[in-house]
Amino acid sequence: MSVARTIERKLTEQLHPQSVDVLDQSHQHAGHASAPPGGESHFHVEIVAEAFNNLNRVARQRLVYQILNDELAGPVHALSLNTLTPAEAMTKPYSNGGHNRK
Repeated sequence: MSVARTIERKLTEQLHPQSVDVLDQSHQHAGHASAPPGGESHFHVEIVAEAFNNLNRVARQRLVYQILNDELAGPVHALSLNTLTPAEAMTKPYSNGGHNRK
């Protein structure tokens, strides 16, 4: 299973999100010292979940990092997050990691 699929699976199983998008941005770091030849090291995750209700941004990130502890200790070098509650998702657009939504 790819690292991106593992990230998506773990977040889905633990947080039951309304939506989760995992973007592999490793190609943007190709050639950097920290980038492995096969990629799958740099990710952006956008997730909407009720589990984030009443949590500030730092607490939300800590929750995600806890769920992805094994990946962060292994193949994942960089992880950026956009964590929203369903109510926030209605008023704030996704950043989509700097990419246009299809």
